[in-house]
Amino acid sequence: MKTVGGFTSEKARARFLTAYGQALDRRWPDRTAADVPTTFGTTRVHTCGPAGATPVVLLPGAGGNALMWHRYVAELGRHRRVIAIDPVGDPGGSTQDRPIDGPEHLTQWLGEVLTALGIGRAHLIGCSYGGWTALRYALRDPAAVASLTLLDPAGFGKVTGRFIAWVVLGGLAGMGPRPLRHRAAGRLRNATLRDDDLMGLATAMMGFRRRLPVPPPLTDEELREVGVPMLVLLGERGQLYDAAEVARRIRTLTGAEVEVVPGAGHDLPMSCPDRILDRAGAFMDGVAA
Repeated sequence: MKTVGGFTSEKARARFLTAYGQALDRRWPDRTAADVPTTFGTTRVHTCGPAGATPVVLLPGAGGNALMWHRYVAELGRHRRVIAIDPVGDPGGSTQDRPIDGPEHLTQWLGEVLTALGIGRAHLIGCSYGGWTALRYALRDPAAVASLTLLDPAGFGKVTGRFIAWVVLGGLAGMGPRPLRHRAAGRLRNATLRDDDLMGLATAMMGFRRRLPVPPPLTDEELREVGVPMLVLLGERGQLYDAAEVARRIRTLTGAEVEVVPGAGHDLPMSCPDRILDRAGAFMDGVAA
């Protein structure tokens, strides 16, 4: 029998949600939260910004939630409606009650969330696993996607031992005291370790078991089929795969704008928020124009 992601106990869930809510209140106090029912569980969404323009939907990386975007929401929300999603199957305010077996289920879930919110068309910004999800959704329903901004997205190769080691070492460093975390951030090229609010959730997240599919690599045919405006930002020192090779492949097969960010790793959204905001904002403005 297939299982779903969730907390190991009600105590673990309560502990995490308390810490998560407090961190969100500190970093994103002017948000509005709502719960959206879907086939795969109840999805928590956090919103801010004016209605009217095409909204921006934010999708975090694996194991992430809306808090990872706290450096982005104020700027993005100045002129746009911003919707940050806690994915079902990841630690956050959402609850998964049906297995997600592959990209078809994942894109069905996202489509149900956007439909329930009355969003017919949106700009999607996704990091890592969220970038892969956004790309798969654009393949499923291109008319619903105004643009894609993908930040070191998954789905461009097999998960390597190097990446797994990076994740494990980051997790171990995240359990340490603040000075150790901050020193390790530079050595590991993992700026998330310097984010005290995100790291404040690290211990509480140990009570969560994730049960979402590993992204299968996108084929050349699938990449050629992407028909929406796309901006791809890759960390030059990314641990997930060779950034230059992925950049060449995307440029060859699509009409996307591709930039390899010097010195950055897979921590790109944490290490370069100002650069990403400038590039993504200009890109979405250009699409709108």
